[in-house]
Amino acid sequence: MKAVVYEKYGSPDLLHLAEVEKPTPNDDEILIKVRAVSVNGSDREGLTGKPLYARMGGLLKPSHNILGADIAGRVESVGKNNTEFKPGDEVFGEIPGYHGGFAEYVRTHGKTMALKPAGLTFEEAAAIPQAGVIALQGICEKGKVEAGQKVLINGAGGSAGPFAVQLAKLYGAEVTGVDNTNKLDFIHSLGADHVIDYTKENFTTNGRQYDLILDLIAHRSVFSYQRALRPAGSYFFVGGSAIVMFQILLIGPLIKRAAKKNIRILVVPQNRKDLISITQLCEAGKVKPVIDKRFSLNETPEALRYVIDGHAKGKVVIAVQPNGKT
Repeated sequence: MKAVVYEKYGSPDLLHLAEVEKPTPNDDEILIKVRAVSVNGSDREGLTGKPLYARMGGLLKPSHNILGADIAGRVESVGKNNTEFKPGDEVFGEIPGYHGGFAEYVRTHGKTMALKPAGLTFEEAAAIPQAGVIALQGICEKGKVEAGQKVLINGAGGSAGPFAVQLAKLYGAEVTGVDNTNKLDFIHSLGADHVIDYTKENFTTNGRQYDLILDLIAHRSVFSYQRALRPAGSYFFVGGSAIVMFQILLIGPLIKRAAKKNIRILVVPQNRKDLISITQLCEAGKVKPVIDKRFSLNETPEALRYVIDGHAKGKVVIAVQPNGKT
């Protein structure tokens, strides 16, 4: 089968299309013929090896040489002990370990997969899992946003940001989205009440405070985030600098005791329950998976470069077409 592989950390130039062995499912696994896979922050981190926590699986070189976590496709075959799915089922979800998806086939135990709704295309379904679940956890499950609260989303125009903006508005919050100059109109179109261009304004020093900050790309000190929170407010780190992450781990509990402000890392385990919940909102038309650009499998380096350079407005999806067929 064809897959996009890499052997060392670095730029998208290191990614290349190769012929690799087609996986064979174990007794408790399923084999999926991939139709679409979306690009996530985990792919960017896995490729570059940055921040440092991205190298937990391999300090000097990646332990797995195929990236890609969020897939949608059809079940090709099923191990004899897997009774959840059958050949021909259209499925989607996250691959455990966040690797293996930039390929024509992938095997998985299926516990983080779900049946694809008929009303969603393969590309739309592939755009939901990681980004949608992060947003659901940050805004609803852990963030517990309520009507009238002020919510700020840093990185609002990227992968999980559009889901988060839409969810916060759905629950009645006043939403501020932060991103670069080229994404401000896009963030407004998602329903955000206010936008901030981070190249011109620092949201932690402008004097405004928020009930919830969902930070998808954190690079400022923990004390800056404390300043931007209202009393009893919550800040959630999703991704960004390893230094900031360690500051939050060490200093966050002290700030909570002293200032009654909740500053913590948002841990989002892969799970089917949240995947189904956010997808039901998409099916109902209450939240929309926004796809910016589509690439073919052999264009995966360009897709990663587009995301890494900060151009993506929403999701970037790779259409995988084995043997040139849809």
